[in-house]
Amino acid sequence: MKKRELGVIEDTLFVPMLGRIYASEHFSNILYDAKALELKNKLPAGVIGNDTQTQYTYLASASRCANMDRYISDFLKRKKNGIIVELGCGLETTYYRNDDGCTMWYEIDLPEVIKYRKTILPETERQRNIACDAFEYDWIGLTRKDHPDVPLLVTASGLFYYFEEEKILDLLRKLEDYGDIEILFDAVNKSGMMMMKKKHMKTVGHEDAKMYFYVHSAAGLAAKIGGKTEVLAEEPFYRHISKKGLSLSTRLSMIISDRLSMVKMIHLSLCSESFKRSFSETRKECKEL
Repeated sequence: MKKRELGVIEDTLFVPMLGRIYASEHFSNILYDAKALELKNKLPAGVIGNDTQTQYTYLASASRCANMDRYISDFLKRKKNGIIVELGCGLETTYYRNDDGCTMWYEIDLPEVIKYRKTILPETERQRNIACDAFEYDWIGLTRKDHPDVPLLVTASGLFYYFEEEKILDLLRKLEDYGDIEILFDAVNKSGMMMMKKKHMKTVGHEDAKMYFYVHSAAGLAAKIGGKTEVLAEEPFYRHISKKGLSLSTRLSMIISDRLSMVKMIHLSLCSESFKRSFSETRKECKEL
């Protein structure tokens, strides 16, 4: 399968893979991904050896994965019976870095992406690939059918940038009605969006990928979602990323990004008022029995 056979948005799935490989080979203090290294020679011809990226763009992808890993680890410690759902999973190898031997993972992406994913990342016994549009909601019904009441951590790694705000708000409002759900994603503010449009996407070879979604503040986004959405975290993207050994330009880019909140991690708890009332009433009835 040639790289160009995927659409513009789906084609970006190779970018984070290259970032994970680069970090694993040169900056394992930021991220080490054994599975990504294993897949290096299985990627389409022309993907490896692409020299259009910079150290910063490679490590931006790796840093996102490192941040996701940290939040996932925390979730699995807090919610022992929790389930992980990856929206826009692409060729993510998050499962292999975080598998605890018991947690079930659901990986969601468009049919053509899932078809390709299966050729190099076949499902394990605790993984289920679901081929569907993340914004058509079939995946949440299938997930809840298998696990009606367990906590879910839904991740959207590098995904939301490409969609308009109202579409994302509709998705998050929909999830409010499906129980104990947390959503974790990376986002940019308006300045960060302008930077990505002008420089970052051109550098990685995807200047034709249109980008729309940015977040001024997580609290403002939570207010737009409504219900009982709570902000669990909003933090600068590179706060926990080691800068040791990086070039001066990469270090400066990371420092400036954090100081201006250009890129950040956002972690929300999603729950509608109706669900919280229902849950509260159920708990009260149980105590009275």
